[in-house]
Amino acid sequence: MQYPIWKIEEIRHQLEVVNGDGAPDILIQNATYLHSHLKTWVTGNIWIVKDRIVYAGKELPASTEGTEIVDASNQKIVPGYIEAHSHPFQLYNPETFSDYAAQTGTTMLVSDNLPLFLTMENKKAFSFMDSLRKLPFSFYWWARFDSQTELEHEEELFSTKAITEWIERPDVIMGGELTGWPRLLSGDDQMLYWMQKAKANGMKIEGHFPGASERTLTKMRLLGADGDHEAMTIEEVEKRIVHGYAVTLRHSSIRPDLPHLLKQIVEKDWKIFDHLMMTTDGSTPGFHKDGVMDKCIQVALDAGVKPVDAYLMATFNPAKYYNLSNLHGVIATGRLASLNFLQDEHTPTPVSVLSKGVWVKRDGQRQLTFNGTDFSMFDRGPLNIELAETDFQFSMPFGLEMINDVIIKPYRVSIDTTHERLSDEHDQCFLVLIDRNGEWKVNTLLKGFASKLQGFASSYSNMGDILLIGKDKNEMRNAYKAIQQTNGGIAISQDGAIVSQIDLPIGGGLSPLIMEELMEQEQHLKETLSELGFHHGDAIYTLLFLQATHLPYVRVTQRGIVDVLKKQVLFPSVMR
Repeated sequence: MQYPIWKIEEIRHQLEVVNGDGAPDILIQNATYLHSHLKTWVTGNIWIVKDRIVYAGKELPASTEGTEIVDASNQKIVPGYIEAHSHPFQLYNPETFSDYAAQTGTTMLVSDNLPLFLTMENKKAFSFMDSLRKLPFSFYWWARFDSQTELEHEEELFSTKAITEWIERPDVIMGGELTGWPRLLSGDDQMLYWMQKAKANGMKIEGHFPGASERTLTKMRLLGADGDHEAMTIEEVEKRIVHGYAVTLRHSSIRPDLPHLLKQIVEKDWKIFDHLMMTTDGSTPGFHKDGVMDKCIQVALDAGVKPVDAYLMATFNPAKYYNLSNLHGVIATGRLASLNFLQDEHTPTPVSVLSKGVWVKRDGQRQLTFNGTDFSMFDRGPLNIELAETDFQFSMPFGLEMINDVIIKPYRVSIDTTHERLSDEHDQCFLVLIDRNGEWKVNTLLKGFASKLQGFASSYSNMGDILLIGKDKNEMRNAYKAIQQTNGGIAISQDGAIVSQIDLPIGGGLSPLIMEELMEQEQHLKETLSELGFHHGDAIYTLLFLQATHLPYVRVTQRGIVDVLKKQVLFPSVMR
């Protein structure tokens, strides 16, 4: 199910142009472009009326009165790139991320809806999505079936009524990703019903199966999963292909698997590129300094993938998979006019970008900046919690130990937690998770995060609840005051001063800054944390992973400290 893109009078005008009774808005002459069906480069002329290609072939229009004529000699043209698995809420927001992505040729996102679903009513979320559709960019969305954490009232939030409203949106084209898949294997017919409802509406179901056995992949395929993006080894790619999955290869800030996987696929001479896509999987801002999907295509080219296959993995393959090749991923009659003009086929970052018939980049120069999206629906009110002495009482017998980026295990606390400050001779810190509205809290210790960090506060978390981490209770208070003043953000306090800060005033989790400015702030924050003893991969993701119950072994959540494997609350949250 899709929106009717063009009105009857628009289609009649497009036909008039083909008949010679009108002129195209843009004529691209002498074009050498990638034809996704023929899988080769063809030459011809491309006629564009507003946001649509009305003709692509050898002919020239009868009339060019008022037409912008572009000579594409000595360039290669490919369809706009598609990010098939996007999380556009990693400090940046969908507007600023799409604005940046478009400059590097990515003109379509298939995006996670979880931050919208968890923090606002559907009516507000849909209003926000509708405002994004006004941009010269293509947005599509997922419908989540689980929260990735333990919520106080998850059964009320994830209701059939609420999820059905998402499924019935024409721009929602995927169900999942299924981080809660163990529930399906345990007999959760409610989630299975939602999946079947989604598939009946023409949607794909995306898995989340890291390290899954062949038996698990078989079962999940029978339950309805169509694709998966969690293959980390060539053996895992093969298992997914054998069982008929569409495989999305990942190149992200925490899992840069794409280079070695593609090199091995090329070495093995597997003819599977028609079944592969690529994703940056919600990487944090700094990872995108050298691009978005153009970056992935460059990795593919460097790995020895043939250029046509490399480009199709980021254009036609995802469009075909999501049943959208009538609009995207093909330079041919009737498609949206989203085109990337390349210096040559070995240089995927475009010199010019046309997105839905609008020049967003021309001869290396930005032509416009996306703006005007309404963010008012993200407003959650002032961050007015006042911290009390009781918020810094730690009596729990065990804490959380970060083994690496994703694995957190329990450990027995043996230090005195009644002091105002912990020693720098170990890597244990106080950890407090407080409800944004001040109703509950969880107090414990966190080992392995940093050894010299005095005070850290963040409203960037799974649900926008407040994370306080550090060795000094006063510095933790000071960091919290800093983010309170800006109604959200991340701050580090050392020796009474804020030494690094990222303001996140949009709902407490998103920045309004353009990507380039946000990258600088993120880099400074990460460098500061590194100096204070943080040694893991991506500190921004750590803030989400602390609460993520699709990862082993224990997590801190709204319900308290949870044993993920046993699905038990070990220590409940307490009322403030």
